[in-house]
Amino acid sequence: MSSAVGFGALNLDKIYTVDKIPKEDEEGFVIDLKLFPGGSAANTIVGLSRLGIDTAYIGKVGSDEEGRILLEDLKREGVSTDFVIKAEGRSGTAMIFVDERGNRAILVDPGVNDTISYSEIDVDSAKKYRLIHLTSFICKNGLDSLNSQKKIVEEFEVVSFDPGMPYAERGLGDIEKILKNTTIFLPNRQEIEILFSEDYKEAAERCIEMGIEVVVVKLGSEGCWIKSSDKEFTLKPLTTKVVDTTGAGDAFNAGFLYGYLKGKDIEECGKLGNFVAAKCIEKYGAREGLPRKID
Repeated sequence: MSSAVGFGALNLDKIYTVDKIPKEDEEGFVIDLKLFPGGSAANTIVGLSRLGIDTAYIGKVGSDEEGRILLEDLKREGVSTDFVIKAEGRSGTAMIFVDERGNRAILVDPGVNDTISYSEIDVDSAKKYRLIHLTSFICKNGLDSLNSQKKIVEEFEVVSFDPGMPYAERGLGDIEKILKNTTIFLPNRQEIEILFSEDYKEAAERCIEMGIEVVVVKLGSEGCWIKSSDKEFTLKPLTTKVVDTTGAGDAFNAGFLYGYLKGKDIEECGKLGNFVAAKCIEKYGAREGLPRKID
């Protein structure tokens, strides 16, 4: 069964094209502003939905215009919103600053994202989906959502997990329970090295020892490095014109997980990840370039 449910933040991305990404005490100016529905796990789930996978989402939105936009976009993309909780308060937003070379910086206002308690989730219905894909919450407003993720991973046979920098910076102790229940681990190089305080290849070995089946380390412009108990290899990225790198890792996840759900070997999964990521970065925003088919 090719189906997946995502569990992570829902944010409205406000993408500012800027002349430069300012450092401390520097100033720059805004060239353009575009609004895109986002959230790391949501981007990946939309990518899977476009490729024909049956999808749903676990998240929370506020009672505001941003929340309405986020929900309507998921529905338009064919993602079930049965598990999206509607609450009083402010929906999550992300202010993303992108310079003309495609570099970026992000400021996130989590809003109600951090407040998902396990009791609010219809877990029995969500379990009909074969795979659950998790990404990080900021945890600025509490640990409800992280604790719910720690609990829900015990209910699924296949768990994919992209920690993002927020969870990497929290440290191994806070997310070890998720890792021990993870099937496919999808960090970038910086995240896995921060988590384990060692080189990504040595860190991946520790992940395999924890019981993770596949470790996929995203290396940006160098492609990806993949390790399982019996394989280890690097895949170079596809050559493409970079417009905006926002969501590239989420897009890679969509391609890789699509291959996994379709029974492909992990090398083919990696190639599919690179393909979807390459399509993503040719357009502005995390979802605009996500393909609707893989040739």
